[in-house]
Amino acid sequence: MLKLDPRDIAILKILSEDGRISKAALAEKINLSPTPCWERLKRLEKAGVISGYHADVELKLVATHVSLFVTVELERHRAEDFQIFERMIGDCAEITGCWALGGGFDYLLQVTTRDIDSYQRLIDGLLEGGLAMARYFTYVVTKTVKSGGMPPFDALLVPGEDE
Repeated sequence: MLKLDPRDIAILKILSEDGRISKAALAEKINLSPTPCWERLKRLEKAGVISGYHADVELKLVATHVSLFVTVELERHRAEDFQIFERMIGDCAEITGCWALGGGFDYLLQVTTRDIDSYQRLIDGLLEGGLAMARYFTYVVTKTVKSGGMPPFDALLVPGEDE
């Protein structure tokens, strides 16, 4: 892990809340001149701590859609089967998230698609594509309660732990 000091953490907190903040305003908020602040920011980006910037889009105002979570269990647990599955999943734009799990199921998928019929065509395509899925369970999202929250820096970083 990269050693981060309190100013680095402050930069991450501020950017997690407002990714569009100007470099000058960011420097001011962390009480640092712009050049050293910019150097810290570049170091965090280069190290992969900051992996990107994005806009949170309120999709329901843009397009009709349905969101689903799908748990997947593969028939076999060979490295090759996992690699094939992950490659195929990576090529599906409608699969917006995929996590490998320990215990019970092998993967959790997040799917955003036009409607249930589109989702079923996606699943049928995956099943026909030789993924060797033993079973899958689909959960339709009826309401988003909390999503895309800021990382809980204060809960994760214990002061003095890494000294």
